[in-house]
Formats: sequence, structure tokens, C-alpha cells
Amino acid sequence: MKALRLVAPNALEVQEVGIPEPGDGEVLVRVAGCGVCHTDIGFWRDGVKTRRPLPLTLGHEISGTVVQASAGHEWLKGREVIVPAVIPCGQCELCEQGRGNICRAQLMPGNDMDGGFAEFVRVPARGLCVVDERGGYELCELSVIADAVTTPYQAIVRSGLRAHELAIFVGVGGVGTYGVQIAAALGARVIAIDVAADRLATMANYGAALTIDASTLDSKAIRKQVTAAAGEWGVPAYSWKIFECSGNATGQETAFSLLVPASTLMVIGFTLARTELRLSNLMALDATVQGTWGCKPELYPEALRLVTSHAITLEPFIERFALTDAPTVLERVAEHQIKQRAILEPDARPRAAAQAAHYLTT
Repeated sequence: MKALRLVAPNALEVQEVGIPEPGDGEVLVRVAGCGVCHTDIGFWRDGVKTRRPLPLTLGHEISGTVVQASAGHEWLKGREVIVPAVIPCGQCELCEQGRGNICRAQLMPGNDMDGGFAEFVRVPARGLCVVDERGGYELCELSVIADAVTTPYQAIVRSGLRAHELAIFVGVGGVGTYGVQIAAALGARVIAIDVAADRLATMANYGAALTIDASTLDSKAIRKQVTAAAGEWGVPAYSWKIFECSGNATGQETAFSLLVPASTLMVIGFTLARTELRLSNLMALDATVQGTWGCKPELYPEALRLVTSHAITLEPFIERFALTDAPTVLERVAEHQIKQRAILEPDARPRAAAQAAHYLTT
């Protein structure tokens, strides 16, 4: 099969590799699509180390069809699934506490194990989200649920956001676009902040009641606009829910500057850059800052329902590309030349289909 391999730091190659055989507790998934996340760019170009040594197949936003299953999991054979980007063990104390997304024995495709930039991927059977209804989407398009949709969904759930409260999203790229929609679907008043006018114009049609172009504004000017909007909407100047999705130091500083009494800041974006924040503001405002890593599998079915019921939409936020074009696609994503969430699709369909038919009949 074809697979996009990170063979060394800063070196990607589409290679022919063997199709893996599932072991105990595992299944083999024929990949329909795998989304390109900036985490993949971090592993490739930014010096972020994968937990498994190279070479490694990247990709953790995976949808596909189970074509082979180990003993005890035969019922999954032939089922369409979304593979969680973070797969917990399900047995440790953290998992029992409902914190499986940060399980210390977790497996992440494209990090701990070969990922989904391939025609087939071998993954644990546990935690798979079965797709019984696509809602008119093609299966490959649902791959982005595995991270771009579920990551902000978990953050919103953990923030305790309720209808009529204020939700502020700093950064409306690959993750923030869905966060805005989810918050709006829950009945919140949503403000989107970004430095890209085109992104903001789009989000004005997909859940953002107010958009703020931060490219020429300082944090005080941004806060003034947010406060004025909250007042017009009758939203109190406390208990705001703020979601940092930009993954850069400026965005983090902006998000922190918007704290109000009893507010909650959820840190979703990731950057290696350092920033200076006055932590005493948290004490003075009795505010909360939480990090949030991925999404536990238990939340996937509801996130899928939001998509298939069209409470939120994946379009126009996705764009599909052939797996064989993967090196160019990742380069363009890294250079911000592709604005949507790129999805890589295996393009050797006749060979992949023949192999899948073999597994489904044996």
C-alpha cells in the first residue's frame, strides 16, 4: 500500500509499505480519508518529536471501513468508523475518572503508531466511533470529526458553556471554525476573533454574532469591542467562556486579556513559543484556565450527531486531495496556502478496493 512516511526530521516520502496485520484487540481499517492537522506539520517541520521513533506514517484524523478484525471484535467488520485521535486504555485510574483523553497509556495514530496517511491503518478496536448515518456526507469527509470537531467539542463541554452565555473564540482556523458552530448550536452568543478577514467573513455566516479583526487592534481595543457587544446582548460581564484556538503567543495573550470575574479560559491551540502572563489575574478574578487535550471517545457519538444532523456543517471548511500529492499538500498547509482543512484520500482505489474485498470475504 501507499503511505506518507516521515522518514527523518523535515523529510516526507510517499512509499510502498506492507499492509499491516491486526493483532489481539486490533482491527484493520481501509482509510477513506485522513485530515491534515497542524500537529502533523509540527512533527514534520517544527521539531516536535513523535513518541515512536522514525520512520513513521503520520495522520490522526481518520475515517474508514473496518476490513479485518481480531477475535472478539468481528462485529466491527464491514462497519464504517471514525478512529479517535486519542485512544485511551480504558482501564487506568484516569480513564475511570473520565479523563481518558489524557490516559498515560493512550495511543495516538501518527505519533505512538503508524497513522492514517495511508491506504490502510491498524488501530485498537476499543473506542472506535461507528458511523451508522452519514447525513449526506461522504465517509472521507467525516474524518475531520476525529480532531477538528471533537477537540473543540470536548473543550466546550468541559467549560460548562450554556445557552445565552458568551463564548469567545480566539483563532478560527481548522479547530476554531467548528468551535464557533458548536457553541452557536448550543445557543450561546459567539464572538470570533482572528487576523484573517476572509475567515471572519465566513464565520459571520456560520454562528459568529460578532467578528473582530485583530490584525490592527491591541488587546484593550479588542476587549472594548467584546464588552460593548456583551452589553448590547444583555450578557453579564462575568462567567465568559473563552477558547484559545490560535496556537500562537499573541492569541494566547489576547485570550488571557479577556478574562472577567468567574470566567473560564480553555487552551486548545498549541505553540512552542513562550509568553508572559500575570497569573495573579486568576486570583483577582476567581477565573479558571484549563488545558484540553484531544477528546475522549465517549464524546464522539454526540459530535458525530451534530454533524450528521447538520446542526454544524463541515463545508466550506474542508478540501480533498489525493494521498499521492501529500508532500505538496502538507507544504501548502504549512505555508497557509490551503485555507480549509485538507483531507488526504488514498488514490489507488482499484488496488485498495480489491484488497478490501479480499478481507471482507475471508
